[in-house]
Amino acid sequence: MSNLLSEAKALQNEIVTDRRYLHRHAELGMDLPMTSAYIIKRLKGMGYKPEVVAGSGVVVLAGGKKPGKVLLLRADIDALPIAEENDLKYKSETGNMHACGHDTHAAMLLGAAKLLKDHEDEIEGTVKLMFQPAEERLYGAKAMIEAGVLESPKVDAAAMIHIFSGMPMKAGTLVVAEGGYSSSSGDMFHIDIQGKGGHGAMPQDSIDPLNAAAHIFMGLQEIIAREVTPSSTAVITVGQMHGGNAANIIPDTSFIEGTIRAFDNRERELMKRRVVEISERVASAYRAEASVEYRMECPSVYNDSSLSELCIYANREMLGTDNVLSFGEVFPDGRMTGSEDFGYISQKVPSIMMALGGGSPEEGYPYPQHHPKINFKEDIFYIGAAVYANTAIQWLKNNR
Repeated sequence: MSNLLSEAKALQNEIVTDRRYLHRHAELGMDLPMTSAYIIKRLKGMGYKPEVVAGSGVVVLAGGKKPGKVLLLRADIDALPIAEENDLKYKSETGNMHACGHDTHAAMLLGAAKLLKDHEDEIEGTVKLMFQPAEERLYGAKAMIEAGVLESPKVDAAAMIHIFSGMPMKAGTLVVAEGGYSSSSGDMFHIDIQGKGGHGAMPQDSIDPLNAAAHIFMGLQEIIAREVTPSSTAVITVGQMHGGNAANIIPDTSFIEGTIRAFDNRERELMKRRVVEISERVASAYRAEASVEYRMECPSVYNDSSLSELCIYANREMLGTDNVLSFGEVFPDGRMTGSEDFGYISQKVPSIMMALGGGSPEEGYPYPQHHPKINFKEDIFYIGAAVYANTAIQWLKNNR
């Protein structure tokens, strides 16, 4: 296994080709026909027997020739509804964009699949490779779990890599989460407000849902300001407020959508409950009615301490000490406030989240995740493939 990094580097052109195809054919959510078909074709070409899980998810097994445990490697494969603004030969042709790097995750895991197939006789257990849809909507992992991805064979531990651009870490740097939480929970709420429409000149005969929405919006800000401990990291963001379509009409309804993010589960539950209470009671104060629905509920990623230690040690041996950092050296407090639906997996089995530097502003990559001009330094993709494969091989060896 000492040559794993050089073997991965020999696959660099294949990994870039895979990434560019997936980038051009970016698809959304759970419906990823071109993406899944391409991944399946590539895996079959390596000698795997892919299984389709939860519509567009793809799963294969490597190893299994020697007894041992099962480690899952996960790559997300969906894109975002963003119109790309890069002028690239492989620019997206679908009107969507891989603006969070999921095309690179899939390509790197395909590279790892080739490495694992080449070393299949040496794997002391089984590696399950999971290509997952709908991470951006924070329910793809949950759907695949419900479809049995953690069973048959039963998964004992799991690992993921996320690439980042526009951050102060050089391309190719691996960053490993310490034990504990590394991402925030993500809960999306939708508030419907029912009023009574009417003429703008006769407001006394109407119940204004826009007035109720404005006061609900202000009330939600008070949760963070007055009900959450100041030292906590928590946020409520309202991203949409809609209602009405003319200047002289009081509309019948309006709605608000937003998100709650937190690390502490008690604070998460407090905020979820208070969004409901404030919405209903404030609307009532202004003679309207409000109902709250949580359309997305994603837990934080929780990292296993022993897995973290192994990932740091094993990958420093391969990449060098200076090229493997901890989350605490890169992210404030060793955590990021973005959400990641790998959290569903970390609730079920010991898990680890890793990040890979995909280009810093100093290296000519100034744009962050979800930006229409984000891009990643292609010549480091082989490192991600090597880390995926090395982490699996070393963990299985150490947990025989």
